[in-house]
Amino acid sequence: MHVTQPPLSALRAFEAAARHLSLTRAAAELHVTPGALSHQIRGLEELLGVKLFERKVRAIALTAAGRQLFPGLQTGFSHIRDAVASLDAAHASNILVVSTSPGLTSKWLVPRLYRFSEQFAEVDVRISSSLTNANFETDGVDMAVRNMGSEAEANTALEFEKLADISFVAVCSPRLIERHGAITSAQDLARLPLIHDDSLNPRGHAPNWRLWFDKAGVTDVDLRRGLHFNSADHALDAAGEGAGVLLAHDLMAYDDLRTGRLIIPVTLALPSGRAFFVVWAKGRRPSKAAEGFRRWIHAEIAALEWAKIKGLGNNA
Repeated sequence: MHVTQPPLSALRAFEAAARHLSLTRAAAELHVTPGALSHQIRGLEELLGVKLFERKVRAIALTAAGRQLFPGLQTGFSHIRDAVASLDAAHASNILVVSTSPGLTSKWLVPRLYRFSEQFAEVDVRISSSLTNANFETDGVDMAVRNMGSEAEANTALEFEKLADISFVAVCSPRLIERHGAITSAQDLARLPLIHDDSLNPRGHAPNWRLWFDKAGVTDVDLRRGLHFNSADHALDAAGEGAGVLLAHDLMAYDDLRTGRLIIPVTLALPSGRAFFVVWAKGRRPSKAAEGFRRWIHAEIAALEWAKIKGLGNNA
């Protein structure tokens, strides 16, 4: 049976709707109205002689025919997008867009980024900082540095390489110790003002003060007290100013520890079960600039003097 080649616009409408499983979101992506998108899909169904979607009250679902058609079209349109993107890359091969979290950007990446620029002077680096993960398909991002746990193994859309495991350590300003006296144990630390990084809460099962004190064998601590921040870098800034003791990412606190702005009053670290990864879209070959960044950030991580930093504890 010969089937007339469907219009590309209709196939594109179906692919977007199948990818989003939403006519509204697909229409927004294609800059058409949901009614126009629905009309294109119905025309495609009539042309092919099959139903592609089951239409429910507030949702759509692929039929068996839709599930058969979708993978090939998704791959085809992905190749088209990549081909167009390669033209853009040919005109802007010196532009590198890297997505990171605001805290990692300000506390660790920015102080080192000049070294990448010295090695790759021809590359125009653009850092995109956000608390949400960038979309490699729509946000124009080349590479990202992400805090990931077990979800990394299940992610089939990304290539990822581990940079460093994340542990949490108690940090504070030396001035805080001067004001409150020597700290030689977790029990001593329990009497200091506490700082809470609430940005960790959405991830679930993140190390917190309760877990830290439990591991230290201290149970009589009022954890309701203290300052709360929804930004890791703001919490670190407060700790650096002597506002209290913070349970912090060891990597994000690294430079403040290296320079002496912060110390580790009690050398007890909590593993998080998570790590920082450098990631990029699967199936998309990194540009020379992106590959250079990947190698550079691995070298920066390898050069960190963890033994020296972890020796900054008062009771080390």
